[in-house]
Amino acid sequence: MAECGASGSGSSGDSLDKSITLPPDEIFRNLENAKRFAIDIGGSLTKLAYYSTVQHKVAKVRSFDHSGKDMEHDHEPPYEISVQEEITARLHFVKFENTYIEACLDFIKDHLVNTETKVIQATGGGAYKFKDLIEKKLQLKVDKEDVMTCLIKGCNFVLKNIPHEAFMYQKDSDPEFRFQINHPNIFPYLLVNIGSGVSIVKVESEDRFEWIGGSSIGGGTFWGLGALLTKTKKFDELLQLASQGQHANVDMLVRDVYGGAHQTLGLSGSLIASSFGKSATADGEFSKEDMAKSLLHMISNDIGQLACLYARLHRLDRVYFGGFFIRGHPVTMRTITYSINFFSKGEVQALFLRHEGYLGAIGAFLKGAEQDNPNQYSWGENYAGSSGLMSTSPELGPTPRARSGTFDLLEMDRLERPLVSLPLLRDPSSYVPDTVDLTEDALARKYWLTCFEEALDGVVKRAVASQPDSADAAERAEKFRRKYWNKLQTLRHQPFAYGTLTVRSLLDTREHCLNEFNFPDPYSKVKQKENGLALKCFPGVIRSLDALSWEDRQLALVKGLLAGNVFDWGAKAVSDVLESDPQFGFEEAKRKLQERPWLVDSCSEWLQRLKGPPHKCALIFADNSGIDIILGVFPFVRELLFRGTEVILACNSGPALNDVTHSESLIVAERIASMDPVVHAALREERLLLVQTGSSSPCLDLSRLDKGLAVLVRERGADLVVIEGMGRAVHTNYHAALRCESLKLAVVKNSWLAERLGGRLFSVIFKYEVPAE
Repeated sequence: MAECGASGSGSSGDSLDKSITLPPDEIFRNLENAKRFAIDIGGSLTKLAYYSTVQHKVAKVRSFDHSGKDMEHDHEPPYEISVQEEITARLHFVKFENTYIEACLDFIKDHLVNTETKVIQATGGGAYKFKDLIEKKLQLKVDKEDVMTCLIKGCNFVLKNIPHEAFMYQKDSDPEFRFQINHPNIFPYLLVNIGSGVSIVKVESEDRFEWIGGSSIGGGTFWGLGALLTKTKKFDELLQLASQGQHANVDMLVRDVYGGAHQTLGLSGSLIASSFGKSATADGEFSKEDMAKSLLHMISNDIGQLACLYARLHRLDRVYFGGFFIRGHPVTMRTITYSINFFSKGEVQALFLRHEGYLGAIGAFLKGAEQDNPNQYSWGENYAGSSGLMSTSPELGPTPRARSGTFDLLEMDRLERPLVSLPLLRDPSSYVPDTVDLTEDALARKYWLTCFEEALDGVVKRAVASQPDSADAAERAEKFRRKYWNKLQTLRHQPFAYGTLTVRSLLDTREHCLNEFNFPDPYSKVKQKENGLALKCFPGVIRSLDALSWEDRQLALVKGLLAGNVFDWGAKAVSDVLESDPQFGFEEAKRKLQERPWLVDSCSEWLQRLKGPPHKCALIFADNSGIDIILGVFPFVRELLFRGTEVILACNSGPALNDVTHSESLIVAERIASMDPVVHAALREERLLLVQTGSSSPCLDLSRLDKGLAVLVRERGADLVVIEGMGRAVHTNYHAALRCESLKLAVVKNSWLAERLGGRLFSVIFKYEVPAE
């Protein structure tokens, strides 16, 4: 079962047969908790989908019961932390060759503990061919699902839930892969599914689609003719031969027909005039490689032209290609792209999918899960448990494969709420959260990958220290180190493995890997301590601010926001200071700030704006716990409330670094309200609302926010957005265009980034923007 073995993550162990090098329980992860299965069996590959539950630890915070005692004991933390077990839902997708279907079914049967599963949804031709085998092996009824319906459901699902799912392939560009942003409206589009044959479907909505054409010349044709011509029986080996061949040795080109006269006709001499055209007149033998390359070109060109004609006929400009014929193979994608561009004169876009081969399996799963209404949730790709595009399996490092399989494992986590775009984005369809694309910027990529590698020891140390009572914390932390290190090495060699590479995706991958090994919140104790210390300072900071004149107070509030933002354990320059100088505090942070004029300085314009009428409602995305939220953000919030502006304070739903979480912000607000009548009254009158973002990242994607937050923004008529922090306002959203006024502010706590922006360490970004009329 070589294909199954190659797709696992882990070290060697028991195997299904002698060809497996990795333990099956690392391939079929969480199988013992599986609730529902679906299977898509094509001509050569089986794709298994199953819904499972995952139990992991979460750090929960709650207020102490202060009845009948003084709340202000110096030694007492502001809240208690408890680690609890939580169960979440996860989707697993695994691919293996049909050759090994019996061995895989045996393994599933042996480990299928959950007897609630009575029916397995199945699609693809093999659902008929292997129906009896599946029912006999698994003792489950097979419910056959319509192939086309499953394909469309699967395609809609990945386009909606996986950012950077679709990409264009440009062979001579750097990078070759150009990932698309997720459009809020994905319809209409053309889906060209290339399996044994080709199906062409026009998709107009979630449940309205029409099969409009197809061809019998597809993947099966390439495989069948390829086997006859080269005597090579394996599909992947054929693709490998094709990648090494020269098609011009077999194909008749335009220059072969017209000689030099092709230029006067306005034709490229390298265009194929006749596939295999030289074989009729040539005396010698052709190499297997050249024949395979010619065949691949012939079929890919034919599919590309057919797709283009249907797209033009139905006035569609986006064509998605699915099916395991493509498998991320550069020659195939290049030929299809060239064909589409050539015949449409650049008006139709050829788009490929990272998870092309799983569309049917995903759709079959969704068909069987309709009673759970999976569309009421959003899902996110789990980078810790997924293989990457054209990369090796998660634990095998960056060694290129001999075969050209593109994706072995996909895991997706269910998020608690639907995620939607912020209603205040000027144009959601063109919004790009990330400021720098590391897939394109080789210099920045090299720096940030090295930066994350060098920070790894510190993260491991922090993870172990966060669980002093756990006997296996060091062992789990070492597993985390290995997994994340291997991810970073894969991304060095294939930066496009998980879509566009950004600082955000590097941070998110690290958080996923930490969660994988039960380190849900390594900074929970640090945040608890810092929140306690900052709360004690809050009354003094407010007294100092209230003693200032109006203009001086506004400037002091801005500087307080910036000084608070210095306290970021995710920045090495800061964590070094905080670890070496425990006395470093709010006033010290103010002295670290760059003198005005700042690197980006719209402060004068902001102060001028404050002399005008108050904003109706401000949406503030907060960053760090401790001094940042308590001494920086809350005094600023208090001033807005005092002016008559309502405030929506949005914090992370889950932990990331030392960022403040929604549950921590509720306790902090409760403690501040007990000290401050302005905040107390605003909470009581619901002029100050604390909400969660739906994110567990140090960065911020405004196209994937908690639906409840979006509803509140509309209801309250928010007309000011404040985004603070390096992750939220520099790595992401620096160029985000909004339909209302915005403040983006951060202290640059990374020397390399500061220099790149034209500043130095602790340079200040204070960007006040008013939308153009």
